[in-house]
Amino acid sequence: MIRRREFIAGLGSAAAWPPTLDASAQNVETRVLRLPQDITFAGPETVQTTVLYGDPKRPGMYVYRAKLALGSKNVPHWHPEERTVVILSGTLYYGLGELWDESKLIAFPAGTFFSEPPKLPHFAWAKDGDVILQVTGTGPTGTTQITPPTP
Repeated sequence: MIRRREFIAGLGSAAAWPPTLDASAQNVETRVLRLPQDITFAGPETVQTTVLYGDPKRPGMYVYRAKLALGSKNVPHWHPEERTVVILSGTLYYGLGELWDESKLIAFPAGTFFSEPPKLPHFAWAKDGDVILQVTGTGPTGTTQITPPTP
């Protein structure tokens, strides 16, 4: 059984919460890079993108948004790095595997957050309407399409 004095002593590390900022941290500048009304997408009509931060082709952190048009499909593929995804609007149907299989698709509504480990084969579909998602990772990134086996 923990005695009251031991319990209070154990809280000593929690007493420093919230942490105080040191002088160097106070000099860090917050930058608003893109306001919502300034974000434009480019690319083919089915899947358009815009880079919000960094450069996905170079080493370092990046953030981009992708807009998948109604009906667009991302065939099975994988990426070399771990990444996180947030569904900002719409419903993304997302499945795992090297072959397109609609029975494996799970509906991820707006607000969903998930991560993808490196080289995880997956596929996606904007089945019900446009989908906007935000992807964060550490570059350089890439996409490797998985070629289905020939019968």
